[in-house]
Amino acid sequence: MAKRFLYSPSRSISFKFREASFDLLTDFLINLNKRNRDNLNDLSKCSGSFKDKRLMEYIFLITRELRLDPLAGYHAIELLQRFMVKHLTDLLTTPTRQGAASEPPRSHEDAVFDKLKEKFPLIIFSCVQLASKLSLHSHIIDNNTAVRFLHSVGYSVSKQTVMESELMILKGLEFRLNAPNPLTYVEILLEVLGHNEPSVPVERLYHLCQHVLQFVSLQRTAIFNSLLVTTTQRVSPSTEQREKFVTVTEDYMLLGVSVIAVASFIYYVRKWQQVVGELSHITGISRKSISDFAHVTLMHIVSNSSSVTST
Repeated sequence: MAKRFLYSPSRSISFKFREASFDLLTDFLINLNKRNRDNLNDLSKCSGSFKDKRLMEYIFLITRELRLDPLAGYHAIELLQRFMVKHLTDLLTTPTRQGAASEPPRSHEDAVFDKLKEKFPLIIFSCVQLASKLSLHSHIIDNNTAVRFLHSVGYSVSKQTVMESELMILKGLEFRLNAPNPLTYVEILLEVLGHNEPSVPVERLYHLCQHVLQFVSLQRTAIFNSLLVTTTQRVSPSTEQREKFVTVTEDYMLLGVSVIAVASFIYYVRKWQQVVGELSHITGISRKSISDFAHVTLMHIVSNSSSVTST
């Protein structure tokens, strides 16, 4: 892709630790915990449907190409997941046109998916564009940049179309865009960890945590399948066990502490038990749950590293 479409910030923007007060950190943590709990209590049957590896990789590549803060990418994934579930539900429950009753039963669904397929690349980009406008660390993707970028990847649209796509998503989400995302949980938990244990090098861990979180996101299906087997101690978990496990796959507090635990093991193994203990104290999540998630993730990291080396 042509470099003229990229932003060139004068310096890289990094998350600054050890600047928030104890009271502010307490409020942040309480708010995150409440939102995580509320989200887990209100999961839809389609939770995680639009967190496919290819989709997430596509969004990560767009944010990298446009030099956005990683936070914007994770936020875009949340917006896409929430919007698409709502949008598809609305489309599929809309009554068919009069006279369509004689058509095959799935023809309405086929028509909906065929029409959506044409718009889907723009919907993905619009989620990234909206996320860029909500992140304090990102440059805003304006409509001129959006049109040029989309043209560069073979998707010709007008500014009007870009604006209409954004508006469609805004209306579909009822203008509720402040969705928590996994990286936010990692950042706040690291800040609290650094406050409670000043000796922990949270600034260095943060860079590694970003890589670990991206790895877990892209290997989401494989990692959670392994964690399910570990948790149930069954090679072939039952349907009921899989259904109950959905809350684990959407638990961002668990994901956040586990990502930090993995990064700590890689960078700071001598203090790993201490870090896991402190993370358990901060969140109320058991040491075993954190350790199991971290162990499974580390095994997949090693396995993937071995595969790359062998090729």
